[in-house]
Order: sequence, then structure tokens, then C-alpha cells
Amino acid sequence: VHRRLSKEFSSASSTTTIVGTITSRVARNGNAVMEKSLLNHEDLAGDRGMVDDIFDETYREKEGPKPPLRYVWRNIILMSLLHLGAIVGLVLIPSAKIQTLAWAVLCFLVSALGITAGSHRLWSHRSYKATLPLRIFLTIANSVAFQNDIYEWVRDHRVHHKFSETDADPHNAMRGFFFSHIGWLLVRKHPDVIEKGQKLDLSDIKADKVVMFQRKYYKPSVVLLCFALPTFVPWYFWDESIIISFFIPAILRYTIGLNATWLVNSAAHMFGNRPYDQNINPRENPLVSLGALGEGFHNYHHTFPYDYSTSEFGWRFNLTTAFIDLMCLLGLASDRKRVSKEVILARKMRTGDGSHKSG
Repeated sequence: VHRRLSKEFSSASSTTTIVGTITSRVARNGNAVMEKSLLNHEDLAGDRGMVDDIFDETYREKEGPKPPLRYVWRNIILMSLLHLGAIVGLVLIPSAKIQTLAWAVLCFLVSALGITAGSHRLWSHRSYKATLPLRIFLTIANSVAFQNDIYEWVRDHRVHHKFSETDADPHNAMRGFFFSHIGWLLVRKHPDVIEKGQKLDLSDIKADKVVMFQRKYYKPSVVLLCFALPTFVPWYFWDESIIISFFIPAILRYTIGLNATWLVNSAAHMFGNRPYDQNINPRENPLVSLGALGEGFHNYHHTFPYDYSTSEFGWRFNLTTAFIDLMCLLGLASDRKRVSKEVILARKMRTGDGSHKSG
């Protein structure tokens, strides 16, 4: 799937809003038609100091037969056991104390923000800036989520955007729902994913000492923050059963968090409309947004990957945007990148599927 690079964007202004300077003319039907963009994706991305999340139209898949699948049996066994454990957690819910269920929800929200506000919007796309205390919190939350360390997550996600729906995309949705959801973790990566990932400029991530500290101590941080702490708190503070403490706040919560993220790769690339760019696969999926704290507005996100909100609708189904806005209010975040309404409308009219007209 190839997409035309848009020329409807300008650099961020001093107020950190991406404002498109657009002229208009009156068409024969009397409607104002937005046209004439100024700067392209690379110019706008340059404002963030990176272009590696912009789709690369020059990439071509190699001709000939695809490489054979090589199963990673360790991952297959561990993922199977994890989901079996999640089923046990579901069965135990009626026996759990209300405090334990509330703690599990809190652990889910914290871990989700570690992915959405942290490794995704902050580190992968540099769509806003975070102070040291906020970066430390998001790094801790990211370890609670246990979805690979930030460095590896960013590398794979930038490759996903730059080579979306090709052999170089780690979870290429053209290979089917199961592959893009979980199957990509159960087999060896396509050689193109490895090759392109090695060529990315990750100097900004390497320069972040908080990220590299997490990478160095990732395994013990996961044991402590993803499994031990969520289990310990209910057992110690309100005498919850150790079995329930382990299978609900740790195992079930972790499994739900994984699948919420995976649905962005699978369902949000297959089900929904495409009001911003009908030439790309990602879709608008409000149900995915609800479960993934705002990450399901995926046609918008792949059209404007540098927008900190990943949506034009602000806080609607988007708890992560509300969180980032709160952090800005508290002085812990700044420089949110945003696409102007004029630019969004112009893009809808030029490449959208028309679904925005029906609301």
C-alpha cells in the first residue's frame, strides 16, 4: 500500500500548533475549496528533528518467494500459558475484593499510559515534550506494561509507520488479522523488518538517559513492576488471597493490556472508515480507542503521525490526550504538536472516503 505524501502542512508555530496556511478559491458550485499547501511531511517532521515515522514511498518489496515462517516456540508456549492464566483470572473475579478489582484497573491505566503517552506519542513520534519527572513516571509505567523496552518499542513502531503494510512492517496487516494481532510475535521477523530497523536514526532515543537506563535493567524492572508489585499490594494491604492477587492484577490485567494494544495493529487496520486518507489501510475505530485510551483513530494517526492527540476530537474516547493536557497544565509537558482544523478539512476533501460528511 503506497500513499501520496501530503503537501498540506506547515511547521509548528510558537504556540506549538501546526497551522496550515491555506488559500481558497470559490468553485463553480459556490463552495470554498481548500487548496495550495505550503510544506511537505519532511518539512514538518523536521520541526521534531525526525522523519523516520513518515511513510517511505521509495520502498519496494523484494521479488520472488517469501521467506519461510520460523516459529518462536518459546513465545508460543509463554503466550499460550499467559492467556490460560488470564482465563483463570476471569473465573476468579467474583471471588475478588472490590479493592483488588480497583487496583487491577489502576494498574491497567498506568501501564496503558506507559505505552500510549510514553513509548508511542512521546518517544516514537516526539509529538510533545516531557520533563524529567514525567519521563521517569512514563518509563516506570512502560515497565508495568511489559511490551518490550522503550528503545525496542520505538524502533519497531517507527518501522511500522515508515513501511506500513509491507514486508518491512513488523505487524503487516496485509498478512491477516491473526498475524497483525499476535502472530507477528510468534514467528521470526521478516528480514526486511530487521534490515530497515537497523537503518533508522534512533539517536534521539539513545541520547535519553532514562530510556537507556530502562533498557539496561529492563528484565528486573518487569519482574518487579509488571508482576511482583501488582501481586504484592492486594495481598499485603488488604489481605487478598495470593492466588487472586497474582491472577487478576498481574496476569489478567497484563493480558488485557497486551490485547488492547494489539487491536490497534489488527482491528484498527481492518475495520472502520477512512475519512482522512482512503489510500491507506488504517481505519477509525472508536471501540479500539475506548480500550486503548485513544489509539484507535488510526486513519487520522497514520495521516498525521506528529499530532500529539492522534485524533481531531480532543478528549473524546481519548484518555491519553486528557492526560497529556493535564501534564501540560501542571508544567510537566509542553510543545504539543497539533494539526489545524483547516488542514484537516483540506485533507478530508482531497483524499478522504467522504465518511466525514455523514458525521
